[in-house]
Amino acid sequence: MSQHFDVMVVGAGPAGLHAALAAAREGARVALLDDNPHAGGQIWRQGPGGSPPAPLHTLLAELHRRRNVIHFASARVVAPLSQHELLIESAELGGVCMTYGRLILATGARERLLPFAGWTLPGVTGAGGLQALIKGGTPVRGERVVIAGSGPLLIAALATARAAGARVLAVVEQASAARVARFGASLLSEPSKLWQAVSMTRGFAGVHYWSGSMVEAARGEGRVQQVTIRRGERRVTLDCERVACGFGLVPNIALAQALGCAIDNGGGIVVDDAQRTCVDGIFAAGECTGVGGAELAAVEGELAGLAAGGATLNCSALHARRARWRRFAARVETAFALQSAARTPPADDTLLCRCEDVSVGEVRGFDNWRDAKLHTRCGMGACQGKVCGTAANVYFDWPCAAPRPPFSPARIGTLMAAGAPPPGDE
Repeated sequence: MSQHFDVMVVGAGPAGLHAALAAAREGARVALLDDNPHAGGQIWRQGPGGSPPAPLHTLLAELHRRRNVIHFASARVVAPLSQHELLIESAELGGVCMTYGRLILATGARERLLPFAGWTLPGVTGAGGLQALIKGGTPVRGERVVIAGSGPLLIAALATARAAGARVLAVVEQASAARVARFGASLLSEPSKLWQAVSMTRGFAGVHYWSGSMVEAARGEGRVQQVTIRRGERRVTLDCERVACGFGLVPNIALAQALGCAIDNGGGIVVDDAQRTCVDGIFAAGECTGVGGAELAAVEGELAGLAAGGATLNCSALHARRARWRRFAARVETAFALQSAARTPPADDTLLCRCEDVSVGEVRGFDNWRDAKLHTRCGMGACQGKVCGTAANVYFDWPCAAPRPPFSPARIGTLMAAGAPPPGDE
């Protein structure tokens, strides 16, 4: 079975939703795909019993009113096929081939995890991972939580954990106090962001905020019970039930790479002023073009949707908004760039690849990712190197290898759909 759409949007976060709506307004027949059961992406993730945030509710209401948009939930791209055709696995349709006139990649970003002793213990997650668990219904009320890593995601995780009744003991930021202070002062030029930060942190009341610090080790019998934090020459050990540690985000570009899109030095998809990639008929928007937050993702998505839908209107106001939020994203990147302590590999016996149980010491002696993978099976597990490959890039400056399709585990029936003849050709 094959379906054709004028515009196909992969990803239903802020960028994808705005892109789909903009293209639909131009009269295009739009398919909106997302691998989650509900639209919203990571930032607007919907959990059981909760109502969607106001911006998401408004977007979904307008999309639902449009007959030329079909939302495929719990659907993921398994592989690109021939030109302008993708193999999709959908909870509703099973394996299906979809063709498109224009494609908008709004595949977002994933959390960057850097290994430390004990990072594979139950109860240790990414900062964004903790948010996703809580929004998905995991109870944390009364639990002692340490949030660590780098960047604004730590503050978002703090707010989410507190709202769910957790007792956050400390926020551990690898960036120096001077960098954090300069970034805080820069928020005076963005009052909405300043107010957001103040409301999320509550002034860090009852919480230690330690800059220039790193999680060194997590310990416990069966699950995490303690975490040791290195603060310069000092070490502090806290009893806790959860450790959430993430070092910012990296763009999700596997599909873009497979389609031949150019990638910049920062790991994002290269786009022009209209969000076009170097591949004809393919656009990209949001965090997959470079991490910049929901506001930037939304305006990039709208620009991509308008261009893919064939709009000819003047977009100068949208370009100005995009420039504003790109400047803000650049300030965030400068403030929370990984410092030498975060870039230094942990002890040799620390697991680097948790899928294949490969340690840092086992890969340290190789010159590149390919050799490490061939000799140790590092990166050959279920995540295809998304976690360990990103860590190896930080520690050893190895370029991340592009995952090969299928991009995620798929049913045999889905793979068979790629070779099925079109209707009437049997």
